[in-house]
Amino acid sequence: MKTFLLLLFFLVALASKPECINGVKHVIGAISDCNTRVGKEERVAMDMAIQDFNMQHKQTFLMLRLKCSKRKPLQSALAARHLINKNKVEVILGPRSWEETSNVAEVSEHYDVPILSFADSSPPWAAKRWPFLVQAAAGTHLQMTAVANIIQSWGWRRVNVIYEDTDSAASGISPYLFVALQAVDVEISNLLPLPSFADSTLLHKELKNLKKEQCRVFVVHTSLELAMHIFGMAKEKNMMEKEYVWITTDSITSSVHSMNFSLISSMQGVIGVRNSFLETGPHFKSFLTRFYGIFGRKYPEEKHHEPGIFALQAYDAVRMVGLAMIEGTNSNGQQLLESILKTDFEGLSGNIQFTQQKLEPTTQFQIINIIGKHYRELGFWTENLGFSHTIDHGVYNLSMESLGDVNWPGLGGRSSAPRGWDLPTIENPLRIGVPNGSITNKFVKVDYDSSKDRYTFSGFSVDVFNETARHLKYSLQYEFIPFGGNYTDLVKKVQSKEFDAAVGDIAIISNRCEYVEFTHAHTETGLLMVVPILWHSSRAWLFVKPFTKAMWFLTFFINVFNGFVVWSIERNYCSELRGPILNQIGTLLWLAFATLFSLHGEKLHSNLSRMATVVWLFVALIITQSYTASLTSMLTVQNLEPKIANIETLKSNNALIGYSQRSFVRGYLEGPLGFKSSNIRNFTSTDEYAQALRSGAIAAAFLEAPVAKLFVAKYCKSFTIAGPAYQVGGYGFAFPKGSPLLPDIDEALLNVRENGVLKDLEQSLIASEKCVDIQSDNETASLSPQNFFVLFIITGATSSTSLLIYYFRAKGRNESFMAQYKGIWITIMMVLNKLGYHRNRLSRKVSDVADEIPENFPNNLHSRPQI
Repeated sequence: MKTFLLLLFFLVALASKPECINGVKHVIGAISDCNTRVGKEERVAMDMAIQDFNMQHKQTFLMLRLKCSKRKPLQSALAARHLINKNKVEVILGPRSWEETSNVAEVSEHYDVPILSFADSSPPWAAKRWPFLVQAAAGTHLQMTAVANIIQSWGWRRVNVIYEDTDSAASGISPYLFVALQAVDVEISNLLPLPSFADSTLLHKELKNLKKEQCRVFVVHTSLELAMHIFGMAKEKNMMEKEYVWITTDSITSSVHSMNFSLISSMQGVIGVRNSFLETGPHFKSFLTRFYGIFGRKYPEEKHHEPGIFALQAYDAVRMVGLAMIEGTNSNGQQLLESILKTDFEGLSGNIQFTQQKLEPTTQFQIINIIGKHYRELGFWTENLGFSHTIDHGVYNLSMESLGDVNWPGLGGRSSAPRGWDLPTIENPLRIGVPNGSITNKFVKVDYDSSKDRYTFSGFSVDVFNETARHLKYSLQYEFIPFGGNYTDLVKKVQSKEFDAAVGDIAIISNRCEYVEFTHAHTETGLLMVVPILWHSSRAWLFVKPFTKAMWFLTFFINVFNGFVVWSIERNYCSELRGPILNQIGTLLWLAFATLFSLHGEKLHSNLSRMATVVWLFVALIITQSYTASLTSMLTVQNLEPKIANIETLKSNNALIGYSQRSFVRGYLEGPLGFKSSNIRNFTSTDEYAQALRSGAIAAAFLEAPVAKLFVAKYCKSFTIAGPAYQVGGYGFAFPKGSPLLPDIDEALLNVRENGVLKDLEQSLIASEKCVDIQSDNETASLSPQNFFVLFIITGATSSTSLLIYYFRAKGRNESFMAQYKGIWITIMMVLNKLGYHRNRLSRKVSDVADEIPENFPNNLHSRPQI
């Protein structure tokens, strides 16, 4: 039946234009995989092109000779040799894979027969190696940029790439997809090459390993046959559920129109990128109508009859060769090749124009979304313009979100995009490496508990990370693992995925950024120079330094109290101590401080006041002499100043300097700062630094800013920071490049900083480092009340005793003692009232006291009892 239909079709073609039989005959060869959907479409399209061309041109008659290759390179080479030697073909169309194409080109090299390959990519050196090889299918490498832009649109930072391990796939992915992803700052988490013959066992193993990873975004670039097995296994392993993202390239998506229900059902939610072509115009509509009918009759077993890009390319290739044969004599292969390369027309698949023996690459791709029993066309992507709803003259946007809702795997019609990565679980927590060799345990401290056989981790950096994890919008499961190597090796372990992250006092420097990405710094950045202290003399307020504030206050209080005692006892004997209120206050203060400089014993009338004054004069003498001695000592010592002010002094003196053995500082000292390598010494602890600086083994130590401040806090009387801060370093947390956790960690870290938690941790860090220096020989401490505690007790007790004796002796006399002190109270109240303190309350108090004063109160004040 098939043979009869083919014969009938051929006779109809001849009958429609019998004069062509007498024209110049040309034989075109073709190599295709006849058993696949692509091969079937190519065969029908080439037959249609031969028929159309023969009907339109009287002087040229084209004939097609087709050989099936079954996608085997060796069989393709044998088919090419047969077509050239037996069928005398002048040109060969196909095949589609680079492996087959390279074998066919090798054969044609000996016969000067042009090869028009349908492979969408070829190495740059192919045309030089095989001069008769022409790439007749537009290159689709720009689709990798479209894929990268899709990934960028939804904010995914990492991606798994699955590709078929063939020469064509490798040459198509390596130079283009890697570069495209790098341009949008997307990292490839896993690169999985699969052989064309991959079975279910291999796919089960590889997909199981990928499922264990956090990344949930997959790009698949394989043949349709291999893709069927991949998606079938992915569905079986529940990898087509929510939070998963699958993106397919043109090699799969361009066959979506012919996929069966089984494959479609296993690809629900997949985003596809495929070659676009205009489906308008009378020529295409005529081709489409005829193709439907012919393909359906020729291959009734196929359920879908619409043509894809492969059919259009095959049709255009035949037409291209026919037009080239019309031009000139084309007596040999070289002339025919030149005529083909000059071809320029608008074909069904796009513009046909060659540059360096290749068709101009496709710059527009269609974005589709597989849903239900078929697929939905979302829009288009155009190079340098972005995404649009229409293929021509559309409104472009750089984000795919502009195309509307996407049906993601496992989410139905939900428009919000998947996160693209999976959170660590209790069974599979985030593995975080922690350095076990910090120069100070204040930032990272690793302890081993032998009784429980486990490690404990503490320190400022660990605390900051714990707080950051608490501020995430989700629960992050993680575990710390100690690491004993240097810091650069630690970040390399993160790159190699031995660790998922690294936490500790890890400086952010450029060479480490080649391996990982860092969070924002959680400490101050900078490299500081620590040097010994140099003492220097004179201060403007040095005269208050001999006493502490408490000592000054207590001295003033005791003076006033003793003055009050003397005034209270002597006011009944001396009229000068009476009078206006302000005069009495001035007299009291004069009595309080005059005893510091002279003894007015002959003017005192009471033995009690003399006793209080003598004791206080003795105490005052000791205090003044101590003050004088302390001030004299301070005038001879020196103020705190750095012994070395800048690095130029170090260089000019050829001085030795120190740094931490495990830090990045040595390279910076030798490089930008210009120190000699022979003058640099390394140390492993802050105690070693202190000992070397004190002994003069090194003149200065260069420490990272956080460590330097702790060091100076610990040795507060011996060392200080000198010179400017060199803006390098700062401690950060390291994550693999493209880690989806990184943006969330940065955001949480900013919250920790803004809400004051980080500041509290910093203050606790500095406060935890107590100064261990003993008092310097060059520094004189201020005198405090503890130094004169007994003397103050003696003078206070003496004055108080004198006042009490006076009180009890005066109590039994005729004059009212209480009246006297009521008078004193009134005096004090009046002073305060004049000064404006609590005016109303004091006024009432004065009135209440006045009512209780005896009528003879004024006379009593002037009485002079003998004691």
